[in-house]
Amino acid sequence: MLGAALGLATAPGPAVGGPVGVLQAAPASLQGVVDTIPLASHRAVYDLSLLKAVGTKSPTGARGRIAFDFSGSSCDGYVQNFRQLTELQPAEGPTRISDMHSATFEDGNGKSFAFKMETTVDDDPTDQVDGRAERKGRGIVDVNLVKPKSEQLALGHDILFPTEHIKYILAAAEGGENTLEVRVYDGSDSGDKIYDTTTFIGRAVDTPAAEAALQIPELEHMRRWPVTISYFDDGRKDEAPNYTLSFDLYENGISRALRLDYGDFVLAGEMTSLKLLPTPPCSK
Repeated sequence: MLGAALGLATAPGPAVGGPVGVLQAAPASLQGVVDTIPLASHRAVYDLSLLKAVGTKSPTGARGRIAFDFSGSSCDGYVQNFRQLTELQPAEGPTRISDMHSATFEDGNGKSFAFKMETTVDDDPTDQVDGRAERKGRGIVDVNLVKPKSEQLALGHDILFPTEHIKYILAAAEGGENTLEVRVYDGSDSGDKIYDTTTFIGRAVDTPAAEAALQIPELEHMRRWPVTISYFDDGRKDEAPNYTLSFDLYENGISRALRLDYGDFVLAGEMTSLKLLPTPPCSK
């Protein structure tokens, strides 16, 4: 479920249409599958390292860690706690340290999404975002922001929240689709940002993963799909993405082999710890 948290920068009313192989926002054909997808409650830790750097403005070194905690069900909703600590060494000057925390709750039916995020870079003042989004009549999403300033926003109806976004990716993967295009609101930036996203889904594999943390019976022969999600500013898919996130997505929502592409540098995230947590049964 890590893809739902990496809006880092860091997932309705269904509709059908679009080119063959491309699914528009919240496709009705996937809704029934989405409603039945169980996501595993779990805690995971990923160690970050610099995989690639290009250009004079890119860092010469990087390291960090992601700690991720996900729990819940379609009955009770989904709780996520996420922290990413990153040290970047620029070509000149001192190391820069960023520390990002987020805590979110998403209704199991995708009707509401509450979020709190804090980001600190070096000794700069902490950036905070705090708010709640709700899907109102006709599926219109309204946002009540508390921080960074008190503000009311109306975002439109064709928007997914982060966990729901991951469920739609899994539903598309299980249906043999290789592309999904939807708009996503995750509360990141200043809480007023919508992302256009394009997801490419590779062929499923069920061979055991290499990481020791994943050598558990529950995942031994579970399918996973290589997934790449590009995040664009709303309405600007003809430009370069803000960032691109790649990972292997298990059918229970666990993610491995992270690749965080920020354009001039790419971070790799290797899972070093995984603990499955009990999920209360859902009677829906």
